[in-house]
Amino acid sequence: MTNVLFRHESRSGGVRAYAYAPGCGARGGRRRAPPARPINWWAARNDPRPRGPCPPMKLVFAGTPEVALPALDALIASGRHEVAAVVTRPDAPAGRGRRLVASPVAERAQEAGIEVLKPARPRDAEFLERLREIGPDCCPVVAYGALLPRVALDIPRHGWVNLHFSLLPAWRGAAPVQHAIMAGDEITGATTFQIEEGLDSGPVYGTVTEAIRPTDTSGDLLTRLALAGAGLLVATMDGIEDGTLKAVPQPADGVSTAPKVTVEDARVDWSAPALRIDRVVRGCTPAPGAWTTFRGERLKLVQVALLPERTDLAPGALHVTKNNVYAGTGSHAVELLWVQAQGKKPMRAADWARGARIAEGESLGS
Repeated sequence: MTNVLFRHESRSGGVRAYAYAPGCGARGGRRRAPPARPINWWAARNDPRPRGPCPPMKLVFAGTPEVALPALDALIASGRHEVAAVVTRPDAPAGRGRRLVASPVAERAQEAGIEVLKPARPRDAEFLERLREIGPDCCPVVAYGALLPRVALDIPRHGWVNLHFSLLPAWRGAAPVQHAIMAGDEITGATTFQIEEGLDSGPVYGTVTEAIRPTDTSGDLLTRLALAGAGLLVATMDGIEDGTLKAVPQPADGVSTAPKVTVEDARVDWSAPALRIDRVVRGCTPAPGAWTTFRGERLKLVQVALLPERTDLAPGALHVTKNNVYAGTGSHAVELLWVQAQGKKPMRAADWARGARIAEGESLGS
């Protein structure tokens, strides 16, 4: 069944989706929609004409951070399904006082009068008993943050459906957006799929695509994917409910993994080409934050720009003018635009350089 979709935004602002056969979403290169008849999937979802006897599904939404809010809001606003409860991670210490704070999903659910479940582990007997009492038809998931045991996966009639921020099977794992940027992908997207016990390996319901812009940080891209993915998740719930959407297995080729990006992964290697350094900075912004060292202290790199015309600086070497700060790489120079010194707030690199009184010949990575 060709129910996996490409998303296309026309110049007029309309959104269309294109059906394509499973397997044409492999990682790398430009992706083109095949010559299929375009369908306005979002308009079809909101078609007021009667569709037959399809009772609303009872949903239990699982999610934790802010990136999950667009999907939760969209499910609530659609009015077609009942969000009976949310599952989220327990309150966590935050701020200087380390006060326990509820997750963004928990706060939004409380505002909407929705029951909030905060199991320490999703295999806890009390949580599983309450989930059975609620009796969800399906459990949509966005960045919940814990592995779901088989006993929990088997409770909803239609299982658990995850919104993942990549075009599966590319970038399975915890950090798909960061890895897509750092790898230099031109296209990424979001995927809805049936959760199984494997790592993001379940059959796919649908996808939306999103171009990666040359200046995108992972924060920029994730914001757009969360919004586009929210509509996809609602449409997936609708299709599951009325029986028009069936999941298809992921292709065996094109698989890549996206483990969590560590602080060490975010350390800049100045012998690398400038393009690689730019991708690391953008992919690690806002978290965990690309960094280097200067005079023995950590310096975060918030934003850099490529300068292909400058090839006279050794890797890591600094050159400071009145309004600019340049650093050498393994290919050509980059300009440091924004940095964050240890214990300081982000600032323009030129202001940092003036305060640091950088001498000619000093280097980053020292």
